Amino acid sequence: MPTLLVIDDNASVRTALEVLFSLHDVRVLGADVPDAGLSALAAEPIDLVLQDMNFTADTTSGEEGIALFHEIRRRHPDMPVILLTAWTQVDTAVTLMKSGAADYLGKPWDDHKLLASVRNLLELSDTRRALEHYRAADRRRREGLAGRFDLRGMVYADPAMERVLQVATQVAVADVPVLITGPNGSGKEKIAEVLQANSSVKHGPFVTLNCGALPAELIEAELFGSEAGAYTGATKAREGKFEAADGGTLFLDEIGNLPPAGQMKLLRVLETGRFERLGSNRERQVKVRVISATNADLAAMIREGRFREDLYYRLNLIELRVPPLAERPLDVLALADHFLAGSGKTLDDHARRALQAHGWPGNVRELKNTIARAALLSRGSVIAVPDLGLPPAAGAIEAGRSDATEPDRASVEAALKRHRGVLSQAAAELGLSRQALYRRLERLGIPREP
Repeated sequence: MPTLLVIDDNASVRTALEVLFSLHDVRVLGADVPDAGLSALAAEPIDLVLQDMNFTADTTSGEEGIALFHEIRRRHPDMPVILLTAWTQVDTAVTLMKSGAADYLGKPWDDHKLLASVRNLLELSDTRRALEHYRAADRRRREGLAGRFDLRGMVYADPAMERVLQVATQVAVADVPVLITGPNGSGKEKIAEVLQANSSVKHGPFVTLNCGALPAELIEAELFGSEAGAYTGATKAREGKFEAADGGTLFLDEIGNLPPAGQMKLLRVLETGRFERLGSNRERQVKVRVISATNADLAAMIREGRFREDLYYRLNLIELRVPPLAERPLDVLALADHFLAGSGKTLDDHARRALQAHGWPGNVRELKNTIARAALLSRGSVIAVPDLGLPPAAGAIEAGRSDATEPDRASVEAALKRHRGVLSQAAAELGLSRQALYRRLERLGIPREP
């Protein structure tokens, strides 16, 4: 049975509320002054607080209630609080709602409205508890993974990224090529670092080459080195990335940009470990673990004759797909908080919901830039929705606009798929109660069974 704490100096109000909610299977505790209410909150689990705004006779300023509300928020940041007062002041109501109050009702109250507000908040409270349960389990699992492997400070909270890391740490020790696929800015290079850090050559060099950042005519020289005079401007011999990575790992980003001649030479190195510098006939031998990455559709490039099929299968012995940030919704706030660490800034509730509502086409890179910009532009210590500079669709999250965050069909189906049809887990991820998810499934015509 959920527990509601009523903090009100009027005994008849406490009694009336106790009678009302007892008829609806809600346990009510009472406190007549703020200190007694705070003590009750510290003594046992409370699901929701309903508090008065004035506790001294002939006082109507609401200052005592404001102070109590902020103290509750400080001690119990996630506790839903409904403000109840006979002296309704619009400015105070707006200010406290922006500060996180769940509702602001006047006396005498409407039983139906009060019951509806409490029911909704108790559903959210159930969801929060379920979410905390799953978050605790996820946290223990992540801590176990971090305890066994070097994750290079990887920040994540979503099961989709956890699965990528589990596979990455499993195959890291195998001396085989790995292809990392995923959109730009999703974290492919970080996964490559995790592979290197947990490999048998973790103490060797880790050399990177972005094949998309160089002109096609220079990529071969970068990979295999060149002799003096091999091409215009080559005034002295220089080693390439393969020689620099000998005994370690070579990470080739944007491998789809490798020109045909470079593809042929790379295939030979993967097969034999031998290559020649540009302009030289002398073979060189290296032992290098190759990790490659791309955001391109290599299968389509093969069909178009732009990428060698034999090289693709050499590179793709193990493929790790890094999902876009839109498919890792639990990572959004974890990364946002990480990017804000040390800045002295925090996100308000509406800003956090706006971040979750945005589609993040630029992935982690876009999120990082958004947070950095907001931290610079926000005037106070709290970042609000306007500070984020997001498009209107995501920035329309304002107080009382719960419809803006109502999950759509794609979000619901994706959550169900990620949690293999377990409704309680999907509901927790979506920020819904089980009952709310049931209603959403019915409206969308989605069967409950997976």
